[in-house]
Amino acid sequence: MLYSMYCYLSNIPRWHALAFALGSYVVYYFIQVVKRPILACADGPFKEFLQRNVPTLEMKFWPTFWCVESRAQTVFASILRSQIIPNLNYRREILTLKDGGEVALDWLEENCGDDAPCIIILPGLTGESQAEYIKCLVIAANNAGMRVVVFNNRGLGGIELKTPRLYCASNCEDLSEVVHHVRKNLAAHCKLGAAGISMGGLILGNYLVRKSDEARKCLSAAKIISAPWDVHKGTANIEKPILNSLLGRHLASSLCRTLDNCKIYKDQDIDLDRIMSCKTIKEFDALFTSKQFGYAHVDDYYSDATLHNKLHYISVPLLCLSAADDPFQPLDALPIKAAEECTHVAIVVTARGGHIGFLEGWWPSPKEQYMGRLFTEFFTKALFDEDGHFERTRNELHQRFDDKKISPLQAPIPQAISKVTTPLLSTEELVEKFMEM
Repeated sequence: MLYSMYCYLSNIPRWHALAFALGSYVVYYFIQVVKRPILACADGPFKEFLQRNVPTLEMKFWPTFWCVESRAQTVFASILRSQIIPNLNYRREILTLKDGGEVALDWLEENCGDDAPCIIILPGLTGESQAEYIKCLVIAANNAGMRVVVFNNRGLGGIELKTPRLYCASNCEDLSEVVHHVRKNLAAHCKLGAAGISMGGLILGNYLVRKSDEARKCLSAAKIISAPWDVHKGTANIEKPILNSLLGRHLASSLCRTLDNCKIYKDQDIDLDRIMSCKTIKEFDALFTSKQFGYAHVDDYYSDATLHNKLHYISVPLLCLSAADDPFQPLDALPIKAAEECTHVAIVVTARGGHIGFLEGWWPSPKEQYMGRLFTEFFTKALFDEDGHFERTRNELHQRFDDKKISPLQAPIPQAISKVTTPLLSTEELVEKFMEM
């Protein structure tokens, strides 16, 4: 019988086999890949606002047919965007910080009226204003009539480091100064939003947590994309062989190059040769980042930077976008259950999308992409707010937050708090949620 089956299969015309394989993939794509995203948020005014004003949330996400695997989405999104999106002509502003450090603020204000709202965008680990994913969001916001300012971290964006200090995921002091500076330079009636991508999302999230009252006064709304919610699990996941670890090595080498370009460290008492040999992000953070910011151990730094157990401290309406297959964050680390109990935070989870990928359509277009479309739908309604719906929603959310009488979170986070665990949905529970969509 086996021999007969072998003879049958070996004599099948090639085009039959190809047609069968293609047909099987089409079935797989429609059943397992195309899903409506999960929206995790407590019932209340913010969830109602999103369901009413952000139509993309009610639609299925159709990942690019030939690029559905997580690492492929991550890599090809970067390559394709860099090819199809030209460099942008920003207006550069150099902001001198309180300690003498400098950061570059890149503004795009074309096609914007005097009363146009503004969005501060924070790039990822070693990203800057010409990074392809940043340009994708900047163009989307500018086309919708919003002005944008990209906050390049210290030592990035072509700015020489003035003080022996770079940046980290848990420290939001630089962002606080940038927010105050931008807010001061806008007309009082112009609304201000903020968006962070990947590690920029961690910095923004920690700002919203640690400086909750300040953020509420300055920012109307915020958005986080592809943030590694649990930094411990995120760094462990990116070190998994083989494909994930290749992405991790690429980022580690980018960190080393950033440090190597900072001439000020040449005269500092640090072992640059050893740091430059780092092969993983965690090695770099253990030898450099955690020590520079006063942590006894890299795990203390990661606990301080982690966001998944701090959502209840956030008082600014925050929309987050993550992919269930993000190689920088395992599925079971997404704080879905915590978001379902939080009135101010909504997490959108797509079944596919990789890390800052979210490619869709037969061939990705520079004009409209899922990530940019969700970005503009949310901020257009929240910041222009022509009918006042978002302002009423925001005021109600602030009242609810004040009624809870949540004490501000101090920085650095106490060890006792850093060990608190937040209930997370299991991988099986998340899969079941997608199957229901």
